[in-house]
Amino acid sequence: MPPKKRHSGTTQSKELKSAESVSPDKKESPELSVKKHRDKDAEYVTLCKSLHVTDLVCDRGWTLWKTVQESMDEISDSQKRVWGACLFVSGTDLDLACFTLTQVLKAVNLNVKQFVALVRKLDVNLDTISTKVNSALTRLEKKYDVTLALYQRFEKTCKKIFALVSDGQGRETIRSCWTMFLLAKGRALQMDDDLVISFQLLLCTLELFIKRCPPELLQPLYKSAISKVQSPPTRTSRRNQSKAKSRPPEPEVDLQLLKTLCKENECNAEEVKNVYQTSFSTFLDSLDFSKSPDLPQANELNQQYEEHYLKSRDIDGRLFFDGDETVLVPKVEISQVERTPKKNLPDDDAVLIPPQTPIRAAMTSIQQLRGDLTSSGDQPSTNLATYFKNCTVDPTQDVLKRLETLGQAFSQRFGQAVGPGCVILGWQRFKLGVRLYYKVMEAMLKSEEKRLSVQNFSKLLNDSTFHTSLLACSLEVVMATYGESSFKSGGYNHGGGGGDPVERDVCFPWILDVVNLSAFDFYKVIESFIKAEPTLSKDIVKHLETCENLIMERIAWRTGSPLFDLLKQEHEGGAAEQVETPASFSQPLQHNHTAADLYLSPMRPGHRVLHPESPATPSSQASSQPAGQTPRLPKSNSLSLFYKKLYRLAYTRLKILCSYLLSSHPELEPIIWTLFQHTLQHEHELMRDRHLDQLMMSAMYAICKVKSVDLRFKTIVTAYKNMPNTNQETFKHVLITEGHYDSIIVFYNQVFMQKLKTNILQYASTRPPTLSPIPQIPRSPYKFPNSPLRVPGSNNVYISPLKSPRMSPGIMTPRSRMLVSIGESFGLSNRFQKINQMVNSGDRSFKRTLDLGSTPKPLKRLRFDMDGIDEADGSKSGGDSTLIQKLAEMSSTRSRMQEQKMKEDAESRKE
Repeated sequence: MPPKKRHSGTTQSKELKSAESVSPDKKESPELSVKKHRDKDAEYVTLCKSLHVTDLVCDRGWTLWKTVQESMDEISDSQKRVWGACLFVSGTDLDLACFTLTQVLKAVNLNVKQFVALVRKLDVNLDTISTKVNSALTRLEKKYDVTLALYQRFEKTCKKIFALVSDGQGRETIRSCWTMFLLAKGRALQMDDDLVISFQLLLCTLELFIKRCPPELLQPLYKSAISKVQSPPTRTSRRNQSKAKSRPPEPEVDLQLLKTLCKENECNAEEVKNVYQTSFSTFLDSLDFSKSPDLPQANELNQQYEEHYLKSRDIDGRLFFDGDETVLVPKVEISQVERTPKKNLPDDDAVLIPPQTPIRAAMTSIQQLRGDLTSSGDQPSTNLATYFKNCTVDPTQDVLKRLETLGQAFSQRFGQAVGPGCVILGWQRFKLGVRLYYKVMEAMLKSEEKRLSVQNFSKLLNDSTFHTSLLACSLEVVMATYGESSFKSGGYNHGGGGGDPVERDVCFPWILDVVNLSAFDFYKVIESFIKAEPTLSKDIVKHLETCENLIMERIAWRTGSPLFDLLKQEHEGGAAEQVETPASFSQPLQHNHTAADLYLSPMRPGHRVLHPESPATPSSQASSQPAGQTPRLPKSNSLSLFYKKLYRLAYTRLKILCSYLLSSHPELEPIIWTLFQHTLQHEHELMRDRHLDQLMMSAMYAICKVKSVDLRFKTIVTAYKNMPNTNQETFKHVLITEGHYDSIIVFYNQVFMQKLKTNILQYASTRPPTLSPIPQIPRSPYKFPNSPLRVPGSNNVYISPLKSPRMSPGIMTPRSRMLVSIGESFGLSNRFQKINQMVNSGDRSFKRTLDLGSTPKPLKRLRFDMDGIDEADGSKSGGDSTLIQKLAEMSSTRSRMQEQKMKEDAESRKE
């Protein structure tokens, strides 16, 4: 049945009139005066009038259009579309948007993705698109992506719930269900781009409609799922509501039905029940929907949602149901879904693994996290309690009091940011974080006990900063797993800090503000946390690594950071040049520091803090320096490691930017790096309240200037925007003087150049400064122990540790590989023969004979790394290789890996 446009048509005809009536600027700004705009194109004025913009927005939009017209060499889109984009930008900047996003999309005939791309193309100069507009675009795009994912799942789920009815009643019921969900999401959530809680609200809405709709509209599974005490309404009861009083009272939530819904959608039933009893019940009460046993009236739902949509001024979510062109996306053909064979099944029984949709990925990650923490409790384990009791000062009571205090703070702030009824959800997140906190702490202490042969960790376990950092890291992992902490703002969290009365963002570094922790202290725990928790997914490890990078490039350099205190103390101690020895750049980055080393690292020269039972170190032995000289005491471990990582991050980003801009001048890269490194080491005050990349771009421009290479700042910024993990605010909002911000060009002229002018000019002389060594850059400082490793001499054979039993290895194996699980039944003998043929054959395409007869596709070469070194060296195996040779190489590889492990353990014990 084709979609009915009745509701959407009515909605569209009312939109402009309604938007005009609720416009916040109507009292201050009169309607558009056509006479005032005779100097503008008549079609532009007509567009402005149709969108009910004010004179001010009309003028500003026209000025922006002229700027774009003069600056862009070619405008590929029609004038009307660009005009629409200019009006959106102007209205957003002025907070005078008199139209919704859907209205402007309809006016210029574009969908959401096309329009967002067009607006971003207008940023022809550094100041064309403000950071305010860019933030609004990012929010709209994220909300669109989330709503699209939710609608796709809704559509699929409804096919399993509702039966096809010829009279169209079923479709109207489904339409009302979707509209009610949109209204619930908008009313219950301030953070309406939260995918997980939004999906849980969707399940709550479905539960309500299933138990209230006529039985003939339901599929058998859901007919039988409704509790026996639940009496579904009939058609008669819907028409004769006066008889509703004789029906038994409806339970608040049908747990049996909810469990069925959650099981079918791989969602935790307890979490959904809590969402129902808090956010969803409050929403129903606010509309008096909970008192009636019947389905909500469609007209009433549409009216309520209409008011919400016009107030929010973004996308009309009802259009997803109508398949409207403004929200359309290319559909993926079912035939393109990859087929993955399931282990130990005959070819005929191969199962189709569903595609990894955003919701499925989120549910899987949450399920995995909760599974990993099943055996962990809300209280310290017996082993952890023993560690506490072995301390000179038992930290147990302090730990519990701290958790109680921070739990209150976290849940309250979570509720403020996500939604007023979400405080209890904050407590749920916090409890998961506490379980992870205890689990990782115990693993860390076991590792330290093995390394130091001590059991009294009193100093470490009575260090409040250590505990707060470990807890914050655990909570960040939980929120990242639930998709609530991401990097959509590039680390620029405008909602945090407590200054904004309404928080709408819990992205990192929000957690640091909640627990009152400095970013520099948080960074100390990240590496040890990852090593201590091997079940962390690759995505979570990358998330924590990104947190670490954000700290190094920006957050740790905020005024008030203990990083500046350490740097000052190092300088006062005469060790300024020893923050990181340039000669060590070419050495691999050794990750032998533990959290204990970093948190008990000296805070000032001469005050080294050690474990009371630690072996003597050079700092505690008699000094070999001549009498009368001030001994040179060891520098801070935490500061030293911070700078090592900072230099490697800085050079990595510089190398990327140079590859974009200076491929024809490779000789300039080491010179730019020398100036960049000199600035970080000797002029670190330039980093205060600024970003690492601001110094990087300034150093590049400075060297190109003195070397007479034509490279404009606009060109640098344009290339920079294409780098990964960048944000426009980095080059548009740079600190010039206290409280005053401007573009990076102004920063270069008024700050960077003035501070480093003498040093920069030295590079133009006949005796330039000595070049700084290039840091050795690992692909990733963190190991992924579960990644397959290629057998040397072959591109066809990989070995991998046994995976967790939670997921079938057959599911996780790429379809271009064959899984051999030693010690388990493999099937028919001819499959071993095929393996021999595969290994012996130099023709890699032969493996396709093992792949369920699927159509051969080009193979993508997989690359893996160990300790940051690329193992895919491109070598090719000979055609005369045999399986015995391969197995011998595998055995040799395993032996070498064991020897390396023993060597690393021995070195760790020495330290």
